[in-house]
Formats: sequence, C-alpha cells, structure tokens
Amino acid sequence: MTTRSRHGSAHQHDPNPSSSDALPAPSVNIDPPTPPLSRLPRGVAMAGLATAAFLVILDAAMVNLAGSTIRAGLELTAAELTVVVDSYLVAFAGLLLLGGRLADVLGARAMFSTGMTIYLVASACCGLAANGAMLIAGRIGQGIGAAVVMPAALSLVLALYPSPAERTRAMGIWGAVAGAGSLVGVFLGGTLTQLLGWQAVFVTPVPFGIIGAIVVWRSVPRIPGSPGQFDLLGAVTVTAGISGLALGMVSASDAGWTAPATVFGLAIGLVCLAVFVLVEQRSARPLIPLGVFRRRPVVTANLVMLLIGGTLTSLFFFLPQYQQDVLGMSPFEAGIAQIPVAVMIIAGSVAAPLLAKRVGLARALPVALVVLLAGLLWLATAPTTGGFSIGLLGAFLLIGTGLGLGTVNAVAMAVRNSADSETGLLSGLVNAAQQLGGAVGVAALAGIAIGVAGTAGDISFTTAFFGQAGLILIALAVSFISIARARQAGPAAAGTH
Repeated sequence: MTTRSRHGSAHQHDPNPSSSDALPAPSVNIDPPTPPLSRLPRGVAMAGLATAAFLVILDAAMVNLAGSTIRAGLELTAAELTVVVDSYLVAFAGLLLLGGRLADVLGARAMFSTGMTIYLVASACCGLAANGAMLIAGRIGQGIGAAVVMPAALSLVLALYPSPAERTRAMGIWGAVAGAGSLVGVFLGGTLTQLLGWQAVFVTPVPFGIIGAIVVWRSVPRIPGSPGQFDLLGAVTVTAGISGLALGMVSASDAGWTAPATVFGLAIGLVCLAVFVLVEQRSARPLIPLGVFRRRPVVTANLVMLLIGGTLTSLFFFLPQYQQDVLGMSPFEAGIAQIPVAVMIIAGSVAAPLLAKRVGLARALPVALVVLLAGLLWLATAPTTGGFSIGLLGAFLLIGTGLGLGTVNAVAMAVRNSADSETGLLSGLVNAAQQLGGAVGVAALAGIAIGVAGTAGDISFTTAFFGQAGLILIALAVSFISIARARQAGPAAAGTH
C-alpha cells in the first residue's frame, strides 16, 4: 500500500472524529451569579455552548478530509503536512489542563469568550494561509483557543445545571453534540473541499462561532473566579516536551532517526518532560498531582487512552490519504465512506455502559480493544482495489465500535472511584492523555511510514495501519495486566463496575 499522491503529495487528519471523546470537567466555583446581560432562557445558553463545542469538533473532523487537497494546494511534503496536524494537537494537549485552571481562577465565561476569539481568529488565518508556515501558525492558534474554550464551556454547562439529574441530561446533550460534530464533519469536510476548496473548512465555521459566542455572552451569568495560582511553568515544560518529541519524530521521516535534528528534538522533548515531572512534584498547585498515579485504575486508563489517542488521531490522518491516493476516491466520496465509522463510534459509546454492567468494567475494556484490533488488522490487510468495498465497510464498523466502547470505558475506569472534588482532575487528565497520544502517535507513525516508503512524497499505508494495530495490542496487554493484578488483590476487584 505504498503510494505516491496523485498530486505529488499525500494528506491528513487530526483529533479525532470521536471527539465524542471525554471532554475535561474542571471544578466550578458556583457562587451566586450576577444577573445576565439579558433574560434569555438557559436552554438558549446551552445551545450557544453546544454550538461552540460542535464547531471545534466539526472543524477538526473537516480538516482531516481536506488534508490531501491542502497538501497539493500549498505544495507541502508529507512531513510538512504532519506538522500542520501536530501543531494543533501539541498546543491543544499541552495547554488543556492549564485551560481548565484558567477557567476556575479567572472565570469560565471570560475565558470562554477569550478562547473563542482566539480560535475564530486563528481559523480565519488558516483559511487565508498562502503557505505552509502561515497555516501551521494558524493551527497553533486554533489549538490554543480550543484548549481554553472546551474546559470553560463545560464549566459553564455544569454551572447552568447544578442538580445531579440536570447534569446527567446536560452531559447527554454534550456527548450527543460531540458525536454529531464528528459525524457532520466527515460529510461536510469532503463536500466543502470538493465544492469550494480546502479554505472553506476553516472559514465556514467562523460566522456560526461568532453567533454562538454572542449568545453565550448575553445569556450565561458571570461566574466569579476563585483565587488561585497557575502552574505556568508546568504548562510550558509539558508543551515544550510534547513539541520536541513530535518534531523529532517528524524530522526522522526526512532526515533519518540518527540525524542531528531528530536526535536534538527527541532529546529536548525528553528533558522538558523530565523537568515537567520535577516541577509538578514541587508545585503548590500542579497541573497534574502526581499522587493520582499511585492508583492502578487511573494508570491503566490513562495508558490505554494514550494509546487509543495515538491510534485514533493517526488513523484519521492517514485514512483520507489512503482513500484518495490508493482507492481513488474524491474528497466527497472519502467523507461519505467514513460516515459508518462515526455512526459506530456513537453507537459504541451508547453501548459501553451496558457492556461494563454485564461483564464488569475491568473486562469491558479489553473486549473493546479486541474489537478495535480486529478492525485495524482487517484494514491493514485489505486489498487495494479502487473505491469503497464491503471489506472496507466491515473494517470501518469494527473500528468505530471499538473506538466508542474503548474511549468511554477508559474514562469510566479513570474516574469510577474518585471523590467529587477529583472528578474534574481525573476526567481532564484522561482527555489530556488522549490528546497527548494523538500528538506523539501521528508524529511517530508518520515518521515510520514515510521512512519505510523510501521515496519523497510516498507513504507506506500498510506500515501505518499495522503500527496502529501494534499500539492497540500494547493497550490490550496493559488491560490484561490490570485484570491480573486486580485478581491478585482480591476476587472482587476485577469485576468492579
């Protein structure tokens, strides 16, 4: 499945159609709110917040489908396209937990407005980009904006719906919006790219985002921030560490794994991550209290989510390129063909609690990973015949189901035994692990797949898909080790729900 782009290039994806992925749930200071600027119903406020989340997820899904056309239009190499994807992921993953802390301290409504402004301006800049450097700068801005918007929006939702029953319904709406954003994104991404060009996937969401931001500002009460400090040094070191690792791996595809740029990037990344650990140990208000990693379920869930994130994000980076370069699909056809994946992610997410209730959460996670592994192996060994096929549909159905089951049950495992005061931290941590896995996974597998192809502009898609299967195989081993240790600890541990 090694191929050269029909345009002398190859293409892309980024975060995750399943950004039905768990979103961070930072703590919220629910003091008596000041009167809103206008007496709009809170349902209108929820609609505005949901619109913002929908657009962030929608745009991420649309960009995936436009990757091939972006590469051809800006004359990017495969490695440069990887940087376009990873620049967003690195900023989002590195700053996500800091974004939640900013919402707590400075006020969620103010940070929501700030984040949306950054995101929308950056999106417009992406649409106007005349070269790769401008597009990468815009993508970094989008990642920064998304890292501020998403936790602030969820904080506002929790403040609007304070009772447990209301929050359950609100979270159901929130999850449905995430799934809908992914589903609509894979359709619109191909359609807009084919009809209006790749610039449309960045520009089209901007006016809707402006409307949503205005609705939120005029309908959501101001929630006072709580006094506190920011772990800015922690945010800087973790972001620098992720950036160094990602750029080192991407440079390996062009210069080789022993090249100075590759070695320097990887070394800087590892040093910065080591410094981050030291900073967190000494910080009075760390981004990540390291004590949570003494809990086996938390460690298992975050390791699994890290590997799922690497698989998910890299899959939707390579898949549109494979569909268009190998199978000869148009951007529109590639988007339509991915709809079964998005549908099954939603279905798997709905079915995940039922599976966990039936077999126990500790066993439900490996079941999900086995389904996902089967789908990836099916995809990796599929014949490279033109167009869509029944075999490809079967692989897509298994992959979508496994992703939906796996992400929901990994999040559930991370937070199942947490106190109320820890839920925001642990859910934010597992979401950050997924984004971190996506940033590093795309870079690593791109470096390997481009390097195996051996020719400028080529990608070994077989290598990429088998690499994703390898990541899930490691995740499966981690989940089995967790079950074995739980059995040693006591017969009841493995069946905890």
